[in-house]
Amino acid sequence: MAVQGRRTSYYIEGNTARKLDVRRAIEEQPKKKLSNETRKNRDKAYHMNLGYVVFLMAALLVAGYVLIGYIQMQADITTQMKEIAKLESQLYNLELANDEELTRINSSIDLEEIKRIAIGELGMVYATEGQIVHYTNEGSDYVRQLCDIPE
Repeated sequence: MAVQGRRTSYYIEGNTARKLDVRRAIEEQPKKKLSNETRKNRDKAYHMNLGYVVFLMAALLVAGYVLIGYIQMQADITTQMKEIAKLESQLYNLELANDEELTRINSSIDLEEIKRIAIGELGMVYATEGQIVHYTNEGSDYVRQLCDIPE
């Protein structure tokens, strides 16, 4: 089998394939020549000047300030939500206690005893038909009394 290289041709005997020398093949490849402008642009890209570093530090500080403020606001909101939940729980307990107290008071009132004392001891009587005065409320939530009620 004849193998032709770039400049020489040689013959390989045997039934095995030869090992390629990859390093030598890479070294033999012609390197592309970089233009001066390309080389200058790459050098500029690799170097950071003072203004760029100052800009990056300022951007980092601003981002840090914003993130810290955001985290603090989240913590404040969480604290307020816990406080609201605690106050709502207290409100519920107070409303429950208030309803229980109202039920206890209403159940302890004996309306028959009040009626007996009002009629028997205080001399109160039921109103007769002529003593009842009806007022109409036209467009207002309350009634104004402009003169004395007739007896």
